[in-house]
Amino acid sequence: MILLISVKHSVNQADDDNRLIDQILEGQQAPFNQLVLKYQNYAFTIAVNILKNEQDAEEVTHDAFVKAYKNLNSFNRTAKFSTWLYRIVFNTAISLNRKTKIIKRPLDEVSKFIATDSSQLEHEDQRRYINEGLKTLCKEDRAVITLFYLKENSIEEIAEITGQKTSTVKVRLHRARKRLAMALKDTLKEEALTL
Repeated sequence: MILLISVKHSVNQADDDNRLIDQILEGQQAPFNQLVLKYQNYAFTIAVNILKNEQDAEEVTHDAFVKAYKNLNSFNRTAKFSTWLYRIVFNTAISLNRKTKIIKRPLDEVSKFIATDSSQLEHEDQRRYINEGLKTLCKEDRAVITLFYLKENSIEEIAEITGQKTSTVKVRLHRARKRLAMALKDTLKEEALTL
């Protein structure tokens, strides 16, 4: 039952996106604002996870939406609009990262991704541990972890976003999980020693 509701929601979302795209292609600009509002937060999240710099991430997010708008007529609708857009964001961020050799800064707040019923103190501790663990991962591993667990994209969607084969994404996700688990284990061990 839950799977059917999820699939129905996904189909309705795709239909809604396609309706907005049709309106944009007919010359209306307001529907694009709806797409921006719908996807800007996660587009920014992808960019900031790669670049580790909010200002650059904002620029990349903006550039990605401009690219999407200019190339909207080439969107073939075999994939979801969000997957197509996130691939543009991912590629734009990776490209900027390569060009400028950005000095990495710690990952910004991850509290919006942690769903927990525990106390605020536990929530802050979890955020800190996850932040420390994610900092140890390379940008590709951070992106795969974020896309799979935080945005709940499928392996196939991640492959499409990153331009990699599904088998490569599966291996990267498996290895990234192991690396994150080891990083968290090391962090928690060090924390336990200081108590």
